[in-house]
Amino acid sequence: MTHPSAKLAVLVASVTLVAGSMTVPVYAQSNTNTGDAAVEQAASTPRPKTTKAERKAARKQARAKKNAELKKLEANGYSPSRNDPNYPQNLQNAEKKAGVGQGASQ
Repeated sequence: MTHPSAKLAVLVASVTLVAGSMTVPVYAQSNTNTGDAAVEQAASTPRPKTTKAERKAARKQARAKKNAELKKLEANGYSPSRNDPNYPQNLQNAEKKAGVGQGASQ
């Protein structure tokens, strides 16, 4: 038979668990306006939106940079289509030769 104090301990623990899950977090709020105006103004200031043409140009530039880097790596011995067990090392060697990017171990 279970001891009454053990039953009481389980009951208290379960009530505490249930009551603890029903609490609502309370966040302190400051009534001082020191520095808050700058934060509020920064949050309410709209960011300049980029146009579709600007986003397209940025993507095109990034793609051209990526393709140029890949061509340099391929010229220095990296072959992305090859299923090579030495893949990371071959890529790092090509990066060192081409002077492109950083090796994974650096």
